[in-house]
Amino acid sequence: MSGPLAAVPPTLTRRAFLKSAVAATAAGPIASVCAAADDDATKPIPVSAVVTEYRDNSHADVIVGKILAGFDQKGGPGPGMKLVSLYVDQFPEHEMSRELARKYGFSIAPTIREALTLGTDALQVRGVLSIGEHGKYPFTPRTGQHMYPRFRFFSEIAETFRACGRVAPVFNDKHLSYSFDEAARMHQTAADMKIPFMAGSSLPVTWRKPPLALPIGTQIDEALAIGYGGLESYGFHALETLQCMVERRAGGEVGVESVQAVKGDDIIKARDRGDWSEALLAAALQTLPGAPPVDLAKLNPDAAFFLLRYRDGLRATVAMINGLAGEFAFAARLRGEERPAAAWFELQDEKPFGHFGHLLRAIESMMRSGKPAYPVERTLLTTGVLDEIMQSLADGGARRKTPRLAIRYAPTDWGFANRDPE
Repeated sequence: MSGPLAAVPPTLTRRAFLKSAVAATAAGPIASVCAAADDDATKPIPVSAVVTEYRDNSHADVIVGKILAGFDQKGGPGPGMKLVSLYVDQFPEHEMSRELARKYGFSIAPTIREALTLGTDALQVRGVLSIGEHGKYPFTPRTGQHMYPRFRFFSEIAETFRACGRVAPVFNDKHLSYSFDEAARMHQTAADMKIPFMAGSSLPVTWRKPPLALPIGTQIDEALAIGYGGLESYGFHALETLQCMVERRAGGEVGVESVQAVKGDDIIKARDRGDWSEALLAAALQTLPGAPPVDLAKLNPDAAFFLLRYRDGLRATVAMINGLAGEFAFAARLRGEERPAAAWFELQDEKPFGHFGHLLRAIESMMRSGKPAYPVERTLLTTGVLDEIMQSLADGGARRKTPRLAIRYAPTDWGFANRDPE
């Protein structure tokens, strides 16, 4: 294709997507386009992106924009990837994709399959970025979860791989789906087809101050992460902040036994029962600029604490402290240590949002090697926890047993940003 196209494919039914996922799973393992060991690391690899919308400061902009215009998005050095095609699901006012296609010479395809094949019968890319964030999509009526089309995107990507007889690495931005059932299908399809698959937030790779790195095998007695903002949209970021740390505990990750989300007076009652630690909340807050003190009276009505109990007995909390602070941080009591270990997970608060650059380094590593920088099971677990948390909130803070979240995996030593944001 020589120029951008604006056509949007007709919406498929949920049943059709499930059928597509099943068909892809049944296909079994097929050939991979991942490079051999002698691949030229200086040559950009061709990639495609599948996005909900592309506008200024959207996730498509701050991720794909770094492939197009460098890490600073001003024309400087960037990741070793070249965008050759883009599928855009929605075109809002002030969208940017058509103008960028003219400037950088990539095509805008009318379907996901054409984006990956460039209109041929063969796979033409070495990797796919699926960015299902932003855009006008419905919410679930009971829980208010945003029904972004991440499952649909992945299903069509996998079906294209099956039709072409080859697979390529796939990165899924943020949680796998609003629905854990859909997320589990995505995970299983990737495993069955041997698709290198990675997902998640930029929080695990952003700057930590101090640069806290827990050795694999650390004895963790209790942990807490703080977050802010929307309980689903930013609650996911806070869960990944927690999970990228506690997965390194002795014995590895074994999954979550139960979850509960509490709000209002129930936050105080949960503290008084010993369900979460005010000392850990104070330690996390002390890492932030200005070091705000613990003052639960400042919490907004929409603040909530997520209480997690892991299958090995670990107690952990995600404190969405709206009204008290607007940053992400982590704290933990480590076996034999008198003071909590704690760190601020710093984000760059204006463009180019450099934490997404560190995420792209992990994505490029997978797309070149075929080996995820860190396990997708981390995001499968946080996706499931978030889904159960939203159900708990809808049920007035009921505790929910989570046998389906008995997800085991081992962490990797992929690094995080270790210098000040530029």
